[in-house]
Amino acid sequence: MATSITNGTHNEFSFEGIPPLEPGDRLTRAEFERRWEAMPNLKRAELIEGVVYMAAAVRYRQHGRPNRWITRLLVTYENHTPGVAGAENTSVRMDLDNMPQPDSLLLIEPPHSKTITISDDDYLEGAPELIVEIASSSTSYDLGVKLQAYLRNGVPEYIVWRVLEGEFDWFVLHEGEFKRQVIEDEGVVRSTQFPGLWLDTRALLSGKFADAFETLERGLATPEHEAFVKQLSSSSA
Repeated sequence: MATSITNGTHNEFSFEGIPPLEPGDRLTRAEFERRWEAMPNLKRAELIEGVVYMAAAVRYRQHGRPNRWITRLLVTYENHTPGVAGAENTSVRMDLDNMPQPDSLLLIEPPHSKTITISDDDYLEGAPELIVEIASSSTSYDLGVKLQAYLRNGVPEYIVWRVLEGEFDWFVLHEGEFKRQVIEDEGVVRSTQFPGLWLDTRALLSGKFADAFETLERGLATPEHEAFVKQLSSSSA
């Protein structure tokens, strides 16, 4: 492994002859992957509309903790819904110009999903049924260029938690457009892709995580969730 000089500092991540990834690089997805594989210590990078983005250090209250609670809720739903799987901070090959790394996602396990597959080299390819992003300093990014990339690649449902503003944005794909959904007065997002996945935005924003799990439990007890589980079971039989 060679040592290269980047911005005046030593970078020991890249292999001989392969340039390191840099924010703002314009690359194909194949070149993005080639450079990233040569940087084994790099944990977070995305290719969005052909441009490399690399996240800053992750703050505790602005990102790490909100993402932990969203992920726990999605994992709880996954555990109660055979045929559904989830991941966090996982790269997704969407198209030749986009390889995002969503904070959290849920998918119907292939081959039963209509939008996502798993490649032979263990990458997700296509569009997960649900993506959740935690946005603090990245709000314009998550609701701008990344939203457009998700739309163009047919992500069925997209939720953004804007931590600093104390708001949630909820988008559902309909006839080729993202339609912003109105969150009902009690503040609960009821997923269109995953029946019974109820996310209590008021509880999450106020830090009442026990209430958020209670709301999810009510969603998991609905006939809609029971029917969804039966549907998934029959499709995998």
